[in-house]
Amino acid sequence: MARMKPFFAGVFTAALITASAWFGAGAIAAITHDGATGSAVGSDAASGRTTSNGSVNDALTRTRYEVSRVQSFTEWWQMPLLVLVCAVVLVFVAYMYRRDSAELMSGMGVVLAVLRLAAFVGVLLMFLDVQKRTETKVVHNSRVVLLVDTSLSMSRVDADEALAATEGGQRRIDQVAGAMADSKFLDSLRQTHDVELAKFDSDVRRLITLPKLPGGALAADHKSTDSNSEIQNAPSDQQNAVEKIDWRQKLEPQGSETRIGQAVRQIINDERGMPLSGVVLFSDGGQNAGVDVSAAVKAAQEAKVPVYVVGLGSAKRPMNVRVSDLVAPARAYPGDSFQVTGYLQSQGLAGRTVSVELSVSNAGEGPGSKAEPAVNKTERVTLGKDSETIPVRFDIPGLDAAGRRVVRLRVKPIAEDKDPSDNQREVDVDIVDRKNRVLLFAGGPTREYQFVRNMLRRSELAKSGDMIVDVLLQSAGDGVSQDANALLTEFPHTMQELGQYDTIVAFDPDWRELDPQQIELVEKWVGEESGGLIAIAGPVFTDAWVQAPAMATIRKLYPVEFNRRLALLEDARYGSQQPWPLDFTREGLEAEFLWLDDSAATSREVWDSFKGVYGYYRVRGPKLGATTYATYSDPEAAAGDQKPVYFAGQFYGSGRVFYMGSGEMWRLRELDERYFDAFYVKLIRHVSQGRLLRGSPLGNLLVERERYVVGNTVVVRAQLTNAQHQPLEIPKVTLQVTQRDGAPMSVALTADPARKGMYLGQFTVTQEGECRLDLLHPDSPDQPLTRRLQVFMPKLEQEKPERNDAVLKELADGTGGQLYIGVPAALGPQSEKPLVGQLEDKTQETYVAGQKDRRWEEHWMHWLLGIIAGCLCAEWLVRRLCRLA
Repeated sequence: MARMKPFFAGVFTAALITASAWFGAGAIAAITHDGATGSAVGSDAASGRTTSNGSVNDALTRTRYEVSRVQSFTEWWQMPLLVLVCAVVLVFVAYMYRRDSAELMSGMGVVLAVLRLAAFVGVLLMFLDVQKRTETKVVHNSRVVLLVDTSLSMSRVDADEALAATEGGQRRIDQVAGAMADSKFLDSLRQTHDVELAKFDSDVRRLITLPKLPGGALAADHKSTDSNSEIQNAPSDQQNAVEKIDWRQKLEPQGSETRIGQAVRQIINDERGMPLSGVVLFSDGGQNAGVDVSAAVKAAQEAKVPVYVVGLGSAKRPMNVRVSDLVAPARAYPGDSFQVTGYLQSQGLAGRTVSVELSVSNAGEGPGSKAEPAVNKTERVTLGKDSETIPVRFDIPGLDAAGRRVVRLRVKPIAEDKDPSDNQREVDVDIVDRKNRVLLFAGGPTREYQFVRNMLRRSELAKSGDMIVDVLLQSAGDGVSQDANALLTEFPHTMQELGQYDTIVAFDPDWRELDPQQIELVEKWVGEESGGLIAIAGPVFTDAWVQAPAMATIRKLYPVEFNRRLALLEDARYGSQQPWPLDFTREGLEAEFLWLDDSAATSREVWDSFKGVYGYYRVRGPKLGATTYATYSDPEAAAGDQKPVYFAGQFYGSGRVFYMGSGEMWRLRELDERYFDAFYVKLIRHVSQGRLLRGSPLGNLLVERERYVVGNTVVVRAQLTNAQHQPLEIPKVTLQVTQRDGAPMSVALTADPARKGMYLGQFTVTQEGECRLDLLHPDSPDQPLTRRLQVFMPKLEQEKPERNDAVLKELADGTGGQLYIGVPAALGPQSEKPLVGQLEDKTQETYVAGQKDRRWEEHWMHWLLGIIAGCLCAEWLVRRLCRLA
């Protein structure tokens, strides 16, 4: 019995070694060796490099040993089975050597058992596949997202006396732009965080990401390394680039909606998985569309991200009366009376009666001149409830002399009005002494052609219309009669013949019947003579002439790109089993020439009730620079997410071209005949205005439309000639733009290389009210080309001009953030709780696994094989010496 005690002690020791190998198989994967102080770190330690996702790679490494076989186990029973097998082997070895060594000297059995178990452990380690990997530590910087409201309400200038000292009459957005331009604010944030700037209105757009500055806490831990000098020098160019950013231009308000809840929720969802310290929201709280703020609060709570809110603007609803709009016809005829309608809105003045004055003066007189125009008419108007629109109408008797008139509507100032600068509006009305001559050019007598011809002819005969209609019907034979002013038998051959027309309405014509000289004539008439072309695709001739090589000039006129041969589908898609309504783009909804009623809202209701059309001609898409106004809504007709173009338009030189996918607007008559009439009358007037409204004999100033929303981009074209009536050839001309604040802005119009005498430029309207364009012709500076635009604020952004503290407080309190009223309260030196100090450092460290060490693995296997072979050989030798079988 005494001889057996050492034996069992030895067996117990071997069992412990084996059990450690078995049960430590999973634990080996967690054994690491930090290489931060070893040579593996090298000179890359604390290099501070910024990775593509904004994280900082400090290049610190550690060694990790993994057991890949155990990690590959996918079933719960696989690990217990391995342990059971090892236990069975242990018991079997102990039993066998206890029996075999019964007659041997003390301890010999233990030696044999240990040798056998050591060999088994070696085989087990080979099976478990131990691997060595070197991991790299990656430091993910804490992040802060600055979210700026760029809806149109942020362009307001508050008249609250309490804000005058701190905001100095600035627009709300200018306060934010000033904070961004102050490098101290962004630099203080970048000491600890990566900073991302985004803006929002109806959707979110990320603007710029500013990485953490290298002088922060993390870089300070390793500033003794040689690579730190490289860090210090690197940001200088980046810092200069940040300082050169025009924040006012980057943050220019343009959105017609404010979706605070949607924007904050989207930012938080996009940043999930990142160390987001917080979201800083700059807004007036004018939530008027999208998901409710409560949805953003819930998302922030789940992500544990606080939202810090900087409220802008006045919380008081200012007492104010304003002329929100002034509507007058773009042109009238000598002796014809016309109506002017002004729209008044007020805040806090319900029931108050004001005097509204109307004056009409010649262009060049009035507010822009030394003498004020005489008041023609005055009306007393009782103001409505807050934001209610009150119309006031004036009938203007016929004006005899042709020329441009300036109609001004003005509310006489009252003491309660805090902002008298918006009390008046002006609009230009051109008195023209000739009617619009229209040529209807049709491949065949389609319904669309017949209804348009009859409508225009009725108006002409009644002497109430402003159009004269001639007809060219290609399918008509000799002796065919058409109800028109004149029936043409062939297309005009000279500019003298074609130049008498202001508009051509082309109903699926066969352009191939025109000879090359006539085609060049059409191109020149549109591009140089400001002609208006309405091009209607159809099922008979469109596909034929589109594929003809000789029609390249005609295709160039159209605002769409046509598919060429070997298209997979037929281009023409007519005769659908059901009508599909038109989907209007934002540009289509804002285009007044497509309104079927007096206002955008009522017009949209009419279009929404329109059943739609049954076909269209498939095109590749709009041309660069063209405007898509409406698309065909059949989802099966879409190519991916791009629906077929149905309405599109473009400037071609100084002329306008409008494209329609099929001639089916006659279906509007099902709703009301006047909608069909209004559609074509407004459309013809729109495309022909370049010819009818030409001012100076030295040129013409062209814009897409007369009315714009604040934030829209106005594209300006000028067709200019010199004193010899040849195309002007200088590199650029200067346009003076004067908005409501009276400060003129210079806009350069550069020469169009594709067309002599054509100059192009653009600018953004930033203020509500009238916007005056003046172009000084180099050869006639005393007679500027002038246009006046009407700029208005969308209804959603007008209704609640005051700061909405309830929405802002809900967002800040519900997420654990804080509400600051005004930029100085958040960022100023007198702030009790500075915003920068509230944003915690959420920097995270992770390790990225590298490739396994092949060289170490090779050495490891050599050693295991040597140990296994050595143990087995030693066991065999001992057994032979002890005369065991």
